[in-house]
Amino acid sequence: MNELRAVIFDFDGVIADTEPLHFAALREVLAGIDIALTEAEYYTDYLGFDDRGCFMTALHQHHRQATPAVLTELMHHKALAYLNAVKQHLAIFPGVRELVREAAERYPLAIASGALRNEIELILEESGLRKAFRHITSAEDVISGKPAPDPFLHAMAGLNGSLESLALTPGDCLVIEDSLPGIRGARAAGMKVLAVANTHAMQDLHEADSLTHSLVDIRLSDLQARLWGTAQGRA
Repeated sequence: MNELRAVIFDFDGVIADTEPLHFAALREVLAGIDIALTEAEYYTDYLGFDDRGCFMTALHQHHRQATPAVLTELMHHKALAYLNAVKQHLAIFPGVRELVREAAERYPLAIASGALRNEIELILEESGLRKAFRHITSAEDVISGKPAPDPFLHAMAGLNGSLESLALTPGDCLVIEDSLPGIRGARAAGMKVLAVANTHAMQDLHEADSLTHSLVDIRLSDLQARLWGTAQGRA
């Protein structure tokens, strides 16, 4: 019988309030190749994809060639613009620090994100949260990003490499996400999903197993009882 034994966090939109920065950087780079991107378009069509997926979507929608060379150049420019913005604006969502520290005392934690590793590492270090996570899966680690299950399965495998106890199975993992591609990827991996409405309305996240307006309101013991039907888990 499965029980809650590990927690896998998405990064952008769950831990760090970086989506406005990603949007601004993406819009800046696309404007350089005469593609306009509105905020509404970003949150409707691009949220949840990694940089490669965002640029492929934009290029295809505007009937441009998405060659590997073009994608690499665009991703490089976007990464520079984004890191410059991060250095001027670091915001961690309310309740994140408390939940991460509580969870890390009981469970192994991982990140499964479409962000670049250096972006994730920078913000986690600056926020004092890096040591809480045993493993990070970033955009560089998988070929197929969300909504494919690959990032979550990669993160679980990474956690298993750090455990001396019985190996985790997907049914032992809670994923915390904020986007529909992320929710679908986690469910495709066979994991339970808590969706937090930081970047989407609650009704847009209904495919998750549980919903919350903010991580401030979350108690892992309550989720464990509700989603697994067990009163106490183990690491």
